Amino acid sequence: MENLYRDVIVWDAESQGARRCDVCTEGGKISAVKPAGAYPFGAAYEGRGVTALIPGFVNAHGHAAMTLLRGFGEDLPLMDWLRKRIWPAEAKLDGDLVYKGTMLSILEMLSTGTTCFADMYFYMDRVADAALAAGIRAGLSRGIVGGADGAAKLAENLKLARDYNGAQGLVNVQLGPHAPYTVPFALMKDIADAAKENDLGVQLHWLETKGEWGMVEAGKTMAPEEYLEKAGLLGVRRLLLAHCVWIEKEKLPFYARANLTIAHNPKSNLKLGSGTAPVAAMNEAGAKVALGTDGASSNNRLDMWEEMRFAALLQKGVNLNPTLLSAECALRMATRNGAEALGFDNVGLIKEGFDADFLLIDLDRPHYAGWDCENLAGYLVYAGSSADVMTTVVAGETLYHRGAFPKLDAARIIAEGAEARKKLL
Repeated sequence: MENLYRDVIVWDAESQGARRCDVCTEGGKISAVKPAGAYPFGAAYEGRGVTALIPGFVNAHGHAAMTLLRGFGEDLPLMDWLRKRIWPAEAKLDGDLVYKGTMLSILEMLSTGTTCFADMYFYMDRVADAALAAGIRAGLSRGIVGGADGAAKLAENLKLARDYNGAQGLVNVQLGPHAPYTVPFALMKDIADAAKENDLGVQLHWLETKGEWGMVEAGKTMAPEEYLEKAGLLGVRRLLLAHCVWIEKEKLPFYARANLTIAHNPKSNLKLGSGTAPVAAMNEAGAKVALGTDGASSNNRLDMWEEMRFAALLQKGVNLNPTLLSAECALRMATRNGAEALGFDNVGLIKEGFDADFLLIDLDRPHYAGWDCENLAGYLVYAGSSADVMTTVVAGETLYHRGAFPKLDAARIIAEGAEARKKLL
């Protein structure tokens, strides 16, 4: 099916400023990006020069079904939050609950401009089913922790890859060791080996809290960077390290690798009192950084626009330097960098041959007065919000438009999500 978006303002991570264009999609791909006026005839979405078309946001770290745990365990440090509230509740999860919680999160993400999300959780076949039913893109991993069933959890993650990797072009599967303090070093090596044998990426929580490394048994004999090397994690196809709040600044050049991306979660890190990741220094060292929300129990919003704005402002403030982390950099982190980290190489740019994942944004609003093609990125990051999202498109299909979800029964999903939370808690 062909679609034409006429006279829209296009921005992506390769842009030198925005540009006024006609954009065509066909079969889930962007088939043409031409100067506005190239297609004067035919049915089209009429942008009228006041509608921005930008790549969809990629939520590079999260736990989607934790929408069921939103507001549960507030105002606690990470380890108390996990041990006293989250882990006991998660022990009661089943596949049906995870499916309903994931569908609830998908509604929220689509309405706020997310077209692709990372997820590390449980019953991941049901998460994949939810993503495919909704038509959203996803990078999925089964959360693996140690214990007597650690090997079984790895086997479950590998089965997920066999069953769903590449499904409908929407799902990529990674392996998901939770963290070095919950995964024994021998199992971490087995996971890295399995990732290399099966050509899979790895998602991993990394140096999230200040005292975390002291909880790692192998950390008594090796530094974090040595751990990554000796575990074999640096050799996997793609390594996505979530949080990275407590990487020592002098070690940051170590993380500047083509196959490694850091998923920055600024609001979750602050809410849990974990600290502020040195993102400006990461960028300066050449490390690639994407953005995530983390789960809805530790943020509590799945709004990538907020993360993008907050990430930029936070680095300027804590470093007393307003030149750090530009609007263009924040947008790149929220779009292209996350897509590449999850293995979606043809996502995140408005470019011929790329997957048609994008947002339509209403620029005809009071807070955009004065925008132009040169300053649009700054307006989007600092003045805009997810309330400006008119339409969310994934693989050429409209999944959200002005409060409606054409493929989904939102009222039923919300009601079932509320009932699932009541059952769980």
